[in-house]
Amino acid sequence: MSSDEMCPECNQKLDKYSPWCKPCNSKHFQNDFNKWTSGNDKIDRFIQDAQLNANHGWDVIEWIPYERFKDVKQIGKGGFGTIHYARWIDGLINRRDYENQQWERYFDIEVALKKFDCFVNFNDVLNEMEIHLKTWTKYNYTTIRFYGITQDPETHSYMMVLYYAADGNLREYLKNNFNNVNWKQKLSNLYFLSYKLMHIHELDIVHRDFHPGNILSYNFKHPSYMQISDFGFSKLIGANLNNPEEKNIVGVLPYIAPEVLSGNSEYTKAADIYSFGIIAYEIITGFPPYPDIPHDNDLALKICNGLRPKISFRTPKLITRMIMRCWDARVKHRPTFEELFDELLKYWKDYYKYLEDRKNKDSEIVIQIKKAEKFSANQNESIWKNISHIFYWKKESTNKKNSETAITTLNYQTHPQAIYTSRLLNFSKLPKPKNGENFEKELEELTKSTSVSSAVASKLYVPDF
Repeated sequence: MSSDEMCPECNQKLDKYSPWCKPCNSKHFQNDFNKWTSGNDKIDRFIQDAQLNANHGWDVIEWIPYERFKDVKQIGKGGFGTIHYARWIDGLINRRDYENQQWERYFDIEVALKKFDCFVNFNDVLNEMEIHLKTWTKYNYTTIRFYGITQDPETHSYMMVLYYAADGNLREYLKNNFNNVNWKQKLSNLYFLSYKLMHIHELDIVHRDFHPGNILSYNFKHPSYMQISDFGFSKLIGANLNNPEEKNIVGVLPYIAPEVLSGNSEYTKAADIYSFGIIAYEIITGFPPYPDIPHDNDLALKICNGLRPKISFRTPKLITRMIMRCWDARVKHRPTFEELFDELLKYWKDYYKYLEDRKNKDSEIVIQIKKAEKFSANQNESIWKNISHIFYWKKESTNKKNSETAITTLNYQTHPQAIYTSRLLNFSKLPKPKNGENFEKELEELTKSTSVSSAVASKLYVPDF
């Protein structure tokens, strides 16, 4: 496509990267408004406004009749709805086919259908759609792409038509693949997540239900492909402040900030930061928070009194410090996503530079990661030596490499009342949040030690491990 391509209808110059004529395409959409309806005036207006204001083909959402989907099957269930896989026969709009006077489409694509339970308030459904569209059109690839809306012909429930993330969610990915996740990917995961949440907060949106189940991708080996989903409880800051329903606590208990649990504070950007801290812990360790105990009032009480997941001593101190700052009970002491992004960008750049040319070995994050890797390697070797005779005695056909993989596979028991899907929580008489007994002292010592080591890192000799 040439850089000077013109719209054949109005001769307006088109963007060479997105051949989309907004004035002409808006008219085409408007001419078709009488050819479809969702049966609901609010949804019709929502779709129409999106079409009239689309600046690119990827901004368009549509009303999609349910019969245009094939191979529909349920693939997941959350606290307030179900997720279905489907193939969309018509596919999404790309651009205008002027020769044939119709829309050029990508035919027969895989999609996910998000079906809301019948008890979910319609205004909450519409709110999710509006916020999801707002984040997508402003910052593409921060959130899962939103294609349109359809309706279940049996229950008459409205359904969001979304991009199908073939690799699933981050929780399942870590559970099944953690042993193959190296420090390069861990840093990338943290960096890109902070980047995407920074964009969401720039729009004055708080997610309010941020956990690994709502982080999706079609390929988790490439962290930049991770996308945020499920804005069912998200809110624009300042909206509906007098609504008593806003006092309800909804989400996954281990990821909810203590000030929200106790009712001591409204859900703010800082509460999303707390959730990020718990997710960061999970990315680093591979373990979900509190898997072996019930997620009940007792756990909520302990969290308000300072309980936090235990970070392994072999985790780089810089990362430990970052995580602890995120889940500090003192809300004003938590960083913003802008600060997290800047910090993680530095670690990410330093470590990537080291991997590329091995000349950046005096960087503090590099020193700490190499120590962590050496410890893990020594631990794995020790485990293998201690039990290798068992494999020999059993005459296992598995070779040593495969045996080591089996040994180091994450193995933990999940309590039947450890619930990692969103739900309505109703806790009473929770105390004002506070940090654990030694939390602030440990955080202060970490801050001092990392500051000192940064100042002298260039003078240290770091051997190759």
